Amino acid sequence: MSGPSTPSGAEADAAPRRTGRGRPPRLDQARTIETALALLNEVGLEALTMRRLADAMGVQAGALYRYFATKDDLLTAMAERMVADVSAAPAGDPDWSERLSGLARSLRQALLAHRDGARVFAGTHSTGPNTLGFADTGIGILRDAGFADEDAARALMAAVNFTVGHTLEEQAALRPGGGGPADPGVLGDAVTAGTYPHLSATLPALASLDFTPHFEFGLGLLLGGLRALR
Repeated sequence: MSGPSTPSGAEADAAPRRTGRGRPPRLDQARTIETALALLNEVGLEALTMRRLADAMGVQAGALYRYFATKDDLLTAMAERMVADVSAAPAGDPDWSERLSGLARSLRQALLAHRDGARVFAGTHSTGPNTLGFADTGIGILRDAGFADEDAARALMAAVNFTVGHTLEEQAALRPGGGGPADPGVLGDAVTAGTYPHLSATLPALASLDFTPHFEFGLGLLLGGLRALR
């Protein structure tokens, strides 16, 4: 009688690793996403690979492809999870601009909660319930305020693009290690070494790493433009 066959190739790669005796570690989509987010916070986006994620979960790398065919698919799922708790001000608030600004602030905080969160989110196009619910809430705020349908859609895209772009720059400036062009010392040295009177006069604001006032100023400009459009 022949013994049991040994898995080969893709079958062996997809099989969860056993850690000692007992059952192999449980693998499911939700746990994979949560582990990926935790690993993102630990090592950053560049070092987040499918193999490293598999190692963190105690499985073979091929097992992850059951849920995510590519790393981009994984990043989209991570972005979808990030916006799970994004919310606007209560619907009873009569001020549409306060509700929309609350939604933008909530999105920024959700992205800041994860290392490289804005880089993960940027360019993903999730059609999951969290992302669609967020978009539906934002467009609903604007339509209820009297914006035409096309204007409401474009206004929400403008608010999201501003928020994500701002947070990209914020997280890049605050990335562990620093020393890059966003380092205030680097900027200050470059400005004072040349003849830039206008940059010198505004250097305290330009070099500030307190990004909340920067964000609120830009958000206020966006909302002012929307009020004028309305």
